[in-house]
Amino acid sequence: MTVTLTRHDGKAMRGVVPAPPPWWRTRRAQGWVYAAPTALIVGVLFLAPLALVVWMSLNRWPLLGRATFNAPDNYLKIADNPLFLDAVGFTLKYTAITTVLLSAVALGLALLVQERRPGVGFFRTAFFLPGAVGFAAAALLFYGMLNNDFGPIDPILRALGLTDEPVKWTGTPNMALFSTIALVLWRFAGFNMLILLTGLQSIPVEVYEAARSDGAGRLQIFTRITLPLLRPTLALMLVLSVTGSLLAFDQFFIFTNGGPDNSTVSMVMVVYRDAFFRFDLGGAAALSVVLLVALVALNALQMRVLGRSK
Repeated sequence: MTVTLTRHDGKAMRGVVPAPPPWWRTRRAQGWVYAAPTALIVGVLFLAPLALVVWMSLNRWPLLGRATFNAPDNYLKIADNPLFLDAVGFTLKYTAITTVLLSAVALGLALLVQERRPGVGFFRTAFFLPGAVGFAAAALLFYGMLNNDFGPIDPILRALGLTDEPVKWTGTPNMALFSTIALVLWRFAGFNMLILLTGLQSIPVEVYEAARSDGAGRLQIFTRITLPLLRPTLALMLVLSVTGSLLAFDQFFIFTNGGPDNSTVSMVMVVYRDAFFRFDLGGAAALSVVLLVALVALNALQMRVLGRSK
C-alpha cells in the first residue's frame, strides 16, 4: 500500500507501508495456538466431567437403568443424611488439627535444615523421603506397623515396659483419629518442609545480618523478619493443607475404614459409599457439588484474607 507523507519542511514524500500480516501470524492468534492444547486438556478432563456431575446431581441416576430428572430432590435429602452431617463435623475437626500440627512440624524441620552445615543434605533428604511414598502405600505401611496381631510396634512398647497390653491404635475414635494424623504428619511433613525451605532461602541474608548488628535476638528475628517475609509461602502451604484435609479419603478408607462405628468417616468417604455401596449416583453427585462449592468458597475466603494480610 502506497501512502503520501508530509515532512516537517512541507515537502511531500511517498513510501510503501507493509501490509498487515495474515491473521494466523498475529500475536493474538499465536497465543491461542499455544493455549489450545492446555485448554483442550482442561475442557476434556475437568470441564466436561464437572458438567456431567452437575447434570447427574439433578437426576435420579441409578447404576443400571435410565436416569430421570428429579431436581432438587438430591440436594434436599442431604439435610436428612446423618452420616454426611457427622462427616462434616469430623472432617472440619481433622482439618483444624492436621493443619496446625503439620504447619508447626514442617516449619520446625525447615528451620532445622535451613543453614548450610555438614550433614544437612542428609537430613533434608531423610525428612523428604516419606513424601516419595504413595499415600495408599503409606496407609498400608502404618496399618501393618500398628496392627495388634502382627505389627512390630506393640511388641517394642511392651519390651521397653511402656505398655502392659496391646494399644488399640484404631480401636477408639480418638486413637483412630490421632493415629491417622500421625500417618499424615509422617507422609507430608517433609514435603511441606521443602516448600517452606524454599521460602526461607529466598529471604536475603543481609536482612538477618542487619538485624543481628542491631542487637536483635533469635526470637525477635523469627517473629519480626522470618514470619512476615515467609507469609506468601505459608499461605501456599496453608491452602494446600486445608484443601487436602477436606478431601481426605485414602488414609481413612485404607487405614481405619471409617471405624470404629463410623467415627472416622470423611466427607469424601460418604460420597464414595453413596455411589458404590448404595448405587445412588445422583445423590453422590449432589454431595460432590456441595463439597466443590464449599471448597471454592473456602479457598476464595483464604486468598482474600491472606491478600489483605499481605
